[in-house]
Amino acid sequence: MNALIQAGTMTRILAIEDDAITAKEIVTELSNHGLEVDWVDNGRDGLARAVSGDYDLITLDRMLPEMDGLTIVTHLRAQGISTPILMISALSDVDERVRGLRAGGDDYLPKPFASDEMAARVEVLLRRSNPVSAGKTVLQVADLELNLISREACRGGEP
Repeated sequence: MNALIQAGTMTRILAIEDDAITAKEIVTELSNHGLEVDWVDNGRDGLARAVSGDYDLITLDRMLPEMDGLTIVTHLRAQGISTPILMISALSDVDERVRGLRAGGDDYLPKPFASDEMAARVEVLLRRSNPVSAGKTVLQVADLELNLISREACRGGEP
């Protein structure tokens, strides 16, 4: 997942999770993959941080103190905030997962979860939200460019 660090800027994740053990698992796993993770333990503070727009992805618990995850995701989407959201919850029935996705979640991971699966889901959501990094089509060194699709080379903008 280190490929998700681009141009010297760290990919930032907001983890909104009230359970300290689960939060530590999320933070540790994603940090081990080279991501910068901020953690908040309640819905009110989570919404405030999410609205700031400083994050590339949000992991969001459904059952939170002060404001639940469905309210947060609904509010973010109503404001036009399209940051990818991975909902993580002990509410694992199909109906609950569907509610989370229809409210605006991009993916839903039931608890308990495997850390490596959670990290893989984060990687997929980040790749989908930034397709240029997932499949670069032009290689560039100084003023030399090679288009991998058309197989054309240019130097200084000239073919």
